[in-house]
Amino acid sequence: MARLVPSLDMDSLRAVAQWPVDNVAVAVVDASGRPLGSYGPMDRPFQLASVTKLLSAYGVLIAVEEGALDWDQPAGPEGSTVRHLIAHSSGLAFEEHKVQAQPGSRRIYSSAGFEVLAEEVHRSSGIPFDKYLDEAVFGPLGMSATQLVGSAGAGAVSTCGDLVPFAAELQAPRLIDERTLAEARTVEFSGLDGVVPGFGMQRPCDWGLGFEIRGHKSPHWTGANSSPETFGHFGQSGTFLWVDPVAAAACIALADRDFGDWAKQAWPPFTDAVLADLARARPT
Repeated sequence: MARLVPSLDMDSLRAVAQWPVDNVAVAVVDASGRPLGSYGPMDRPFQLASVTKLLSAYGVLIAVEEGALDWDQPAGPEGSTVRHLIAHSSGLAFEEHKVQAQPGSRRIYSSAGFEVLAEEVHRSSGIPFDKYLDEAVFGPLGMSATQLVGSAGAGAVSTCGDLVPFAAELQAPRLIDERTLAEARTVEFSGLDGVVPGFGMQRPCDWGLGFEIRGHKSPHWTGANSSPETFGHFGQSGTFLWVDPVAAAACIALADRDFGDWAKQAWPPFTDAVLADLARARPT
């Protein structure tokens, strides 16, 4: 894949050269898929870890629109639905298929819940979930370097270049109705408290239909100046993808060092610098 040709000179992106990682690729994208800025190899594959959940959630949104699933159909623990699973409120534990709370009572971040969702899509559609994502998401968006090779919660591999059209899709959908995307970025089960891994208890811990919603969480992996409407996900492999509707842009960052203190220190000021670059470059 050819390197993206940025349309803005974004000084903020050069800061990633100072991140304590061996390899990193970043891109800032508008709703048309136009690269506003980029840095690093766009065609290098990275493990996405929990950024996978954005891809899997999009597959579930499509499955609901196609009628393979219904948001309120029972799935997972007793009393849980598809909506509970995708919004991390089914009561399932983080990685174990073990019930820790009543559905709808707590926001328990759960990769296991996404595995149950994948099983539901397979059962309802007759198509294994990895193939469903290929046919419903990756193929239509031209994401030829992206694969789900493990858990629907954390098992995808992709490149920064491949995620550019997906980041555009999250801003101006072609594969789903705009109303479906609007619902996905609206808080589900409002007021639930929960833990954002690595950032502690958040009261409330806002989540939509598979998308983490920035809200007023503190501390957080996005910037202090990110709008409350910002949504996305980060991954324990050192990756993130956020969309800030107020800034009218998305940012992808993929690295090859596991999430840790380095990311907590680097990501929020980096995001604020990106937002500042965007604000300077665009007329008021």
